[in-house]
Amino acid sequence: MHNRSRGQGVRPGEKPEIANLPLFREMQETQRERIFSGSFLQVFPPQLTLFELGQHPDFLHVLIDGLVELYAHSAGRDTTMRIVEPVTSFILAAVVTDQPYLMSARTIAPSRILLVPAALVREVVKDDLALMQATMRELAHAYRDMVRALTDMKLRQSAERLGNLILRQDHRQGGRGQVTLKAEKRLLASLLGMTPENLSRAFAVLGQHGITVTGASVAITDRAALEKFVRPDPVRDDLV
Repeated sequence: MHNRSRGQGVRPGEKPEIANLPLFREMQETQRERIFSGSFLQVFPPQLTLFELGQHPDFLHVLIDGLVELYAHSAGRDTTMRIVEPVTSFILAAVVTDQPYLMSARTIAPSRILLVPAALVREVVKDDLALMQATMRELAHAYRDMVRALTDMKLRQSAERLGNLILRQDHRQGGRGQVTLKAEKRLLASLLGMTPENLSRAFAVLGQHGITVTGASVAITDRAALEKFVRPDPVRDDLV
């Protein structure tokens, strides 16, 4: 796990970028300075454990650049719960409730992360309405993401889940029909509740329904065929 030294606060040159993050953008200047004074930016290498399931949260983590895996483990088995992309916080619910983490976190790629002391978040959120509202929005988005993932797992077969992930990533990456898979396929398989072998078979199935795959790049060559197979729901699948 990473070194939890508190550092010297956010540096002056870092403040404009941090002030523009969705969580802090609308805050009162004096309250934002309280956040700045206790927080710090840190760059972490790949495959570094940030925290573990059951650990009490010392910090709120805000991913600014990079990629982070949230995962659970029991009886020698791991499963990927979420792949965190910038810019967002994780795991805010544990910080707000002052409860142990229900997941572990590790970096997938070199990652730049803002570390805000958990106790400071709980203090400032009581004094700043904008931070309270932003916190509620982030918690709501996290809840909706969980519902989407759960309904996807229960209502779609493996190839359909993979196709839906590709459509959602295409939407997030500009809708040009060229998708870059940001995590390795082993992690995608775990995220989607598959074995790596099942993921390979799912890619083969989707090859008959409008996609071609080259390494980490996926081209949507027939969007109508892919959508007919996957049956995306614009609301439930966050495509609106």
